Amino acid sequence: MPPLLRTLRLRDLYLLFVGCVIGSGIFLTPGLILQQLDGSVGFSLLVWVVGGILSLLGALTYAELAATNPEAGGIYCYIRDAFGRLPAFLYGWCLFLVIASGSVAALARAFTEHLGEITPLSDLSKTVYSVLMIAVVTAVNVWGTRKSSNLQNWTTLIKVGIIVILSAILLSLGSHASDLPAAMGSTQHGFGLLSNFGLAMISVLWAYEGWQFGTYSAGEVVNPQKAFPRAFLLGSLTLCGLHIVAVIAYLFALGPAGATASNTIAATAVSVVLGRKAQIIVALTILISTFSAANSVMLTSPRVFYAMANDNLFFKKLADVHPRFQTPAAAIVTLGVWSAVLACAGKFAELIGGVIFIGWIFYGLGAAAIFPLRRAGKDLPIPYRVPGYPWTPILFCLAAAAIVINAIVAAFHDPAKFIHLKIAIILFALGIPAYFFWRKRAVAS
Repeated sequence: MPPLLRTLRLRDLYLLFVGCVIGSGIFLTPGLILQQLDGSVGFSLLVWVVGGILSLLGALTYAELAATNPEAGGIYCYIRDAFGRLPAFLYGWCLFLVIASGSVAALARAFTEHLGEITPLSDLSKTVYSVLMIAVVTAVNVWGTRKSSNLQNWTTLIKVGIIVILSAILLSLGSHASDLPAAMGSTQHGFGLLSNFGLAMISVLWAYEGWQFGTYSAGEVVNPQKAFPRAFLLGSLTLCGLHIVAVIAYLFALGPAGATASNTIAATAVSVVLGRKAQIIVALTILISTFSAANSVMLTSPRVFYAMANDNLFFKKLADVHPRFQTPAAAIVTLGVWSAVLACAGKFAELIGGVIFIGWIFYGLGAAAIFPLRRAGKDLPIPYRVPGYPWTPILFCLAAAAIVINAIVAAFHDPAKFIHLKIAIILFALGIPAYFFWRKRAVAS
C-alpha cells in the first residue's frame, strides 16, 4: 500500500489555515457581537482582538505538537499518545458523525442558500445543489492532495482578496466614521458588561474556529518542523487582521446603530454604500467562502479516519491509500457520503449542527496533551517550543472549557439547545461500545 505523500508546503498550510476559518462568519458574526455588547464599538473591537489572541495561543500550542509529531491524524494522535486510545477514538467518532460531516453539510446548505439569492431555487433544488457541491469537493480530494490544495489556495486567495477590496471600498465611501468615537464606551457596567463580554468572546472564538483542522494533514506536510509554527503564526495574525478591518469597514458604512441592528451586516453595508444590486457581490463571496471551507474540511478530516483505521479502531478499508492518486480515497468518499446524507436530512441536520460544540472538548484536550507529551519526551529534542509555556496552552484550554460550559449552561435555558445537549450525551454514550467493538475486532485479528 503506497504511503501518503508529503506534498503540502508552507504556503499551502498557511492558506489552508486561513481558508478553514473563513466561511460565512466574517459576513454575519460582527453584527451579533455588537448586539451582545449593546452597540459598543470599543468593546466589540476588543473582543475580536482578545479572541484572536486566544486563538493564536491555541495555534502556537498545536504548532509545537504538530512539529514534534508530524503524523496524519493531528489532534487524534496527540490525544491518543497523551491520554489513551479511548478518548482519541471518541474524538474521531464525533468528528465523523457530527463535527466534520456536520460542518460540510452546514457549509453546503449555506452555499445553496446564498446561491438562492442570485437565482431562485426550490427546496428540492437547494438539496440537489448541496449534494452536488459536496460531490465536487469529494471528487477533487480523491483526485489528489496536490490538486485539492491548489483549489484551496486559489479559493482562499480569491475570498480574502474580495474581503480586502470590499473593506477598502466601505472604509473609503462609508459616511459614519465620525459616529464611532461616541460609541467607544458602553452603556453596560459591572457584572452585566462582564457577562456579555464573555458571551461575545465565545461567539468570536466560534468565528475563529476551524484552524485546528490543519493538524490532521501533518503527515503530508513538507518540513513540518518549520512549516507549522510559521503557517500557524502568520495565519492567526492574518485572520485577526481581516476580521478587525472588516468590522471597522462595516461600522464606517452603517454606523454603530445600523451595524448593531443588522443580522446580515456585510450585505447591508454593501447595499448602503454601493446599492442593493451590489449585494450579489457578497452572495458570490459567501459562495466561494463556503465552498473553500468545505473543501478544507474534506482535505483534512479524512486523515483522522485514516489514522484510526491504521490503529484498527475504525473500518479497515479507510486506511487504504489509492494506488494512483495516493490519497485516502475510501475515507474521503465515506465522509462525503455521510455529509451528503446530513445535508439532505432537514431538521435532523439542524440538530446535528447544534452539537458541533463538542469539538471544543477535544480541542482543549488536544492542547492539554502538550503537558504529558513533554514529560514523556523530556530527553528528546523539540524542534519548536511554544512561547510562554505553560501559560499559552493553559489559557487556550480555559477558553475551550468556557465554550463548552457556556453551551451546556445555555442548554438548560433553551429547550432546543437542551435537545442538542442530549444528542451530544447520546453520541458519547454510543462511542464507548463502538470503541470496545473495534478493539475486540483488532485483538481477534
